[in-house]
Amino acid sequence: MPIAETTGGVERARFVSGSLLRHVCVMAGTGAIGLIAVFAVDLINLFYISLLGEKATAAAVGFAGVVGFFHASLCIGLTIGIAAVVSRTVGAGRTEDARRIGTSSLVLMTAVSVVVGTGTAFFLHPALQALGAEGETARLAQRYLSVTVHTLPLLGIGMATSALLRSIGDARRAMTVTLAAAFVTAVLDPILIFGFGLGLDGAAISAVVSRMVLAAIGLHGVMVKHRMLGRFDARQLAGDARALGTVAGPAVLTNLATPVGAAFVTHAVAQFGPSAVAGAATIDRLTPVAFGLVYALSGAVGPILAQNLGAGQYRRVQEGLRDSLLFMVASVAVAWLVLALGQGVLIRAFSADGLAAELISLFCSWLAASFFFAGGLFVANASFNNLGHPLLSTVFNWGRATLGTIPFAWWGSHYGAAGVLIGQAVGSSIFGLLAVVVAFRLAAKLARQEAPDAAPAPVLDAPVAPTSALATPQPAGAATGPAASAAAP
Repeated sequence: MPIAETTGGVERARFVSGSLLRHVCVMAGTGAIGLIAVFAVDLINLFYISLLGEKATAAAVGFAGVVGFFHASLCIGLTIGIAAVVSRTVGAGRTEDARRIGTSSLVLMTAVSVVVGTGTAFFLHPALQALGAEGETARLAQRYLSVTVHTLPLLGIGMATSALLRSIGDARRAMTVTLAAAFVTAVLDPILIFGFGLGLDGAAISAVVSRMVLAAIGLHGVMVKHRMLGRFDARQLAGDARALGTVAGPAVLTNLATPVGAAFVTHAVAQFGPSAVAGAATIDRLTPVAFGLVYALSGAVGPILAQNLGAGQYRRVQEGLRDSLLFMVASVAVAWLVLALGQGVLIRAFSADGLAAELISLFCSWLAASFFFAGGLFVANASFNNLGHPLLSTVFNWGRATLGTIPFAWWGSHYGAAGVLIGQAVGSSIFGLLAVVVAFRLAAKLARQEAPDAAPAPVLDAPVAPTSALATPQPAGAATGPAASAAAP
């Protein structure tokens, strides 16, 4: 639905009424399809590359994936800030401010991704060496990345527009943005890799085209369908950047913690040979696809909590956190069962043998259960980011990536590549459990602030975006129009 004003007034934020569990299910479900589509691009690439039967090439995709993971985590962190600030502003009824912030967010995303993406090209060789890539594997990984790193702005724009669409509750169109990009990859990969015999170069070209489609469809959604972008105001850019940065800054640091931990694990696994790296790479790409619903909760829960926070409905914030965790537990249980039953098919599909097959089997049978706790961390981080305490998500994610990964993975490495993955799962589970406990305590404290007649403003580490001189905040109950009580599509 357009974010534009209607005849009866400003359109009401859709998450401040109706069933919270339904909102969570719809937002996470549609978000998962879109998110799975993003990660399926890498999984599809790895699948077709594995059909070549070359361990060095498959390992190269694994090393390249770690570098790409840093880039994706940066963009995800920025989109968390975009979704949180825009959702709060929409929830408070400040339509014109939301439009202006949407424009500023795209400008900032483009600028940051250009600097980071192009800058990475100068450090590919030492970065891959630090990860443990050697010889032909390192050369192939560098060749692949030398093509894809320059298209990071396209990925950033696509993800930012998807976040803007989620912030107003249009989960279906946000899903379409990423789903179309994955479809392009699925079609182009076999044509370029096998049809034209381009191998790994074909996978790189396919990734570039996919990102172009991602950005184009996303921009069409926010500019044409919803008219979410206002006139760019250079005078307001600094203020908008500060508002976005209060959430996006800690969120970026939070999300970069995960690839840092993954880089250490990759380095630890690399000592056991290309087969171990190929197995770990398969797990890394399989995980977000299998647990797409869980990963999607980070983006799905945020707008729901933020809109209710902006509307002063703090008890619904607490209920939304509870329903999100219930949804996560059910999702992990189903995904674990599917992985355990289908592990043989997966091993054959990715032509895995030896140590690679052993690692995939271990993950599908046992280590997948650690996502009960990792999923809890995702939900907790979403609540921290959107309830005004983004520094807590930074603390917990970096704690998991360092204290929860390095000593455990180092200890496990004494027992082989499998020990590295087991150690990582144990450390992650500890920090996930602690994060959930803290998130519930904060939500309970916030719920106690809600009075029967008027709700006092919560104490936030990160403020809502600045209000322009022309904006007039509207109470949640004053909204009218057909979307006043509509649920997400």
